[in-house]
Amino acid sequence: MARSGERKTQILQTLAHMLEGPSAERVTTAALAARIEVSEAALYRHFKGKADMFAGLIDFVEQTLFSLINRITTEEQSGLRQAESIMGMLLGFAQKNRGMTRVLIGDALVTEDDALQARINQIHDRIEAALKQALRFAVTRQEIAADVDVAAQANTLMSFVAGRWLQYAKSGFRRDPAELWPQQWKQLMAGVLP
Repeated sequence: MARSGERKTQILQTLAHMLEGPSAERVTTAALAARIEVSEAALYRHFKGKADMFAGLIDFVEQTLFSLINRITTEEQSGLRQAESIMGMLLGFAQKNRGMTRVLIGDALVTEDDALQARINQIHDRIEAALKQALRFAVTRQEIAADVDVAAQANTLMSFVAGRWLQYAKSGFRRDPAELWPQQWKQLMAGVLP
């Protein structure tokens, strides 16, 4: 018999796996319980409800993304490279975590508690803030033009990532989010470099 922490992890991993399906079907607790081969009541011994399960997935996304962003900004001495590396990491995260991509675009949360979507919006805002900080650093290091509106550029970069995540999920995970990334990075930064 699995211990409580192991069962909780198993439930979250199974939920994430179910979200990887190419169709945007709603995941029910009955289907989740059947997949794990437990009763629905067993799910509720570990989580208050389905919203609590999705909150667990969002916690994973948030911890993973921001620990990677922190590592990039700590280790990389170029603001321009920080921004590029953060963007590449975000696209790569989607490649490796299909179910989490559906959470990041809000697709998996459409019929769930509005507070979950608010948390995803906060994650997007924090990512954009990290990109803005990297661009500010790039300005101070004279890697990009001093007159660049870093807020507008950070928003453009975040919009690009969110668009690639959406395209990936809506294509049934056939459109690689990192496809053409090197060329697109150059186009995104055209007119920004000194």
